[in-house]
Amino acid sequence: MKILITGGAGFIGSHVVRLFVNKYEQHEIYNLDLLTYAGNLENLKDIENRENYHFFKGDINDCNYINELFKTHQFDAVIHLAAESHVDRSIIDPLSFVRTNVFGTVNLLNAAKDNWNNNFEDKLFYHVSTDEVYGTLGQTGLFTEKTAYDPNSPYSASKASSDHFVRAYGETYKMPYVITNCSNNYGQNQFPEKLIPLFINNIINNKPLPVYGDGNYTRDWLYVIDHANAIDKVFHKGKSMQTYNIGGFNEWKNIDLVKLLCRQMDEKLNRPAGSSEKLITYVKDRPGHDLRYAIDASKIKKDLGWMPSVTFEEGLIKTIDWYLNNEDWLNNVTSGAYQKYYQRQYN
Repeated sequence: MKILITGGAGFIGSHVVRLFVNKYEQHEIYNLDLLTYAGNLENLKDIENRENYHFFKGDINDCNYINELFKTHQFDAVIHLAAESHVDRSIIDPLSFVRTNVFGTVNLLNAAKDNWNNNFEDKLFYHVSTDEVYGTLGQTGLFTEKTAYDPNSPYSASKASSDHFVRAYGETYKMPYVITNCSNNYGQNQFPEKLIPLFINNIINNKPLPVYGDGNYTRDWLYVIDHANAIDKVFHKGKSMQTYNIGGFNEWKNIDLVKLLCRQMDEKLNRPAGSSEKLITYVKDRPGHDLRYAIDASKIKKDLGWMPSVTFEEGLIKTIDWYLNNEDWLNNVTSGAYQKYYQRQYN
């Protein structure tokens, strides 16, 4: 089987690519990534010379390039992870999210449809999405696969649109697909614009920890390796034309998470207790900030037997250890361009 994985040099994508390359030697794995600020081939150094691994630098918005790629390599399946994914960036530049997340997804769908030529036997388009398409929850309740879409940010609106296009191609052209909507990911190799690696980096360097509003926004957290294993389960055992929610069964208020992270970092860095908490700085809330996300992942648990392998506390320790042991990686990705963005966003 020939599998195209888009965005495979990014945070989640690199873990999925590594898992598939190592676990399925009989498959040919093709990694397509534009290598923007969050795509990093250093994430895949350990597999770059494997015989069943192939890398292409390319843009999913380039429809001619994507069509030629499909014609040349005759992919049997797509796992689509390429996306602009940071809410704050989407508020500043919505059009880049529309181009990548909507137009890019439709380009891939068209290339798959045209090259598979309505012969969809043993074919699959797997679209990886987010729980943010569902909008926000109050103090109670969970997102299920049947929750109505109600996106509140340009990012979540762009992902909701791409989800709808995937389902529309399934209904209109009978293209086999699966969609997964996941909660907040954390773990190794995550670019430090996201909360956990950002705060780990800031604590190391004794910089402020910017917390939006009162810090009481609630998120469900999913360890990235558990997410990669869930994608493996859905890809090989999931039912076509179905949606699966993937959650970590880990609801945390942002401020509680930050304080836990501070305590664990103080221990790891041999700093006095409470040192890192002094870095917490409350900043002006961002527009359209959703109060709470929480996923009901009972469907994937019941149908496919998937469950998270670690608690949040265990996964956070693994994550901290990785960043502390890979400071060169962290230093390499915190470029001048990233620093300019960071200052504009939080100052």
